[in-house]
Amino acid sequence: MYEVKRLHINYKTLEEFKTFREYGLEELSMKDDLQANIIENDSESPFYGIYHEDRLVARMSLYKIDAKYDRYFNPSQEYYELWKLEVLPDYREKDYGTALVKHAKSFGLPIKTNSRCRAEDFWKKMSFFPVRYNPVRDRGENPYVWLPTTVGLQD
Repeated sequence: MYEVKRLHINYKTLEEFKTFREYGLEELSMKDDLQANIIENDSESPFYGIYHEDRLVARMSLYKIDAKYDRYFNPSQEYYELWKLEVLPDYREKDYGTALVKHAKSFGLPIKTNSRCRAEDFWKKMSFFPVRYNPVRDRGENPYVWLPTTVGLQD
């Protein structure tokens, strides 16, 4: 499979992210996230990626969310929020996205993501399922979750 690397928060990574901005929706851009938190080679980077021949071709951000902010699981618990999964067009359909999601799963906590760009089939293939919403909590999201074990889900 592919090697997933935690990306450093530095100016080299910022330049690599600019390649993705050309292809992705503005809301998927991680460039602004990285630029706002730039600390040279921060080891706690939430960014992960896969390189092909020294070129960053797939990336995601993965944020650990404290249980006190949990609106998806019952009982409330820590989970990861997977954001901005993106693969450059020439590298799609080659399992780079799958490798990134498997890496996120390897941390062993539930994962929540927001399905975009007609990606529901991908998330279902990765064993995620849609969250049923209580209208009070509905914020226009399209959340999908993955559970590593039998864990309750908020109704």
